Amino acid sequence: MADATLAAELRTEFGKGAARRIRRADRIPAVLYGHGRDPIHITLEGHATMMALKTSNALLEIVSSDGSKNQLAIPREVQINPVNRHIEHVDLFVVVRGEKIEVEVPVHMVGEPAYGTMISVDNQSIRVLAEATTIPEQIEVSMEGRKPGDHVYAGDVSLPAGVELIDDPEFLLINVSAQLSEAQLEAELESEAVDEDVAASTGAEPDAADGESE
Repeated sequence: MADATLAAELRTEFGKGAARRIRRADRIPAVLYGHGRDPIHITLEGHATMMALKTSNALLEIVSSDGSKNQLAIPREVQINPVNRHIEHVDLFVVVRGEKIEVEVPVHMVGEPAYGTMISVDNQSIRVLAEATTIPEQIEVSMEGRKPGDHVYAGDVSLPAGVELIDDPEFLLINVSAQLSEAQLEAELESEAVDEDVAASTGAEPDAADGESE
């Protein structure tokens, strides 16, 4: 079952002016592609699309106004206006039931590490191969009791049945280290401030190696 159903209309005009008119009408320009087919340019309901895309790797059922066959698709690229955060364009990849596709799935940490530790997240998602209609919304990683020096690699993650890892098993996701003491934190901040002052006075980047040039 799809996560959301979106009504689509064929797009008949193009260009920046046309795109602005589409968005003023509370619709979003989009393109459907995949499976060797020619791309189909459409527009989607603005609010409904925004709500549907709040779910990671949402499976969408695209219903065309011309009466053609409904399509299942997942978002591949979502362009967002950096100022008003409105969706400006969506690339939709057509999928069929039963096929496996490559997707990026967010990693979600659960549980508390050992006291006195801090967590650094190196990568927030992993690439997996999953059946198009059962893509996990997120993959949980237990941090319960983890100690300084612990690392979580892609190969350590427990994947749902039928989901295969694409990333290298040694792909680092999370690093656990000892929490800095107040004195260590102050020393680190002072060191960073000195680096910035030196860089500002010399015009060099902080930590740049002496004598090196491109």
